[in-house]
This record gives sequence, C-alpha cells and structure tokens, in this order.
Amino acid sequence: MKQSVVSQMTTEELKEQIYEMKRTLAKLKTTHALTPLENPTDIRSKRRAIARMLTELNKRKREVVA
Repeated sequence: MKQSVVSQMTTEELKEQIYEMKRTLAKLKTTHALTPLENPTDIRSKRRAIARMLTELNKRKREVVA
C-alpha cells in the first residue's frame, strides 16, 4: 500500500485497516512457520504497510495535539 493511498484514508479506516493487516500478518507468520510460503516477501510487505499506516496515524495525533 502506497503512502499516497494511506494519507487519503480517514482515521477510522486506518484503524480498521491496521487491525485487519495485523491479523493477516499473524496468520502469514504462523503459516510460514509450519510450511514455507511460496512468496515470503508478503510478510515484509504487510509489515511495512502496517508501519506506514501507524506512522500516518501518529502524525495525525501529533497534529491534533500541536
């Protein structure tokens, strides 16, 4: 997920998306531990997408406080 897409999402959409992505990441990690994934870079891309969304969420929180 690109930063431009993340920045256009509402705060509620971000929170929901973060929750879903974390669930998906946990499932991917569990699956990968049991049997290797065909494309293990999916784990990295999910982790980075979560980080982008969390960064945007924290940025919005700081703007409200300032």
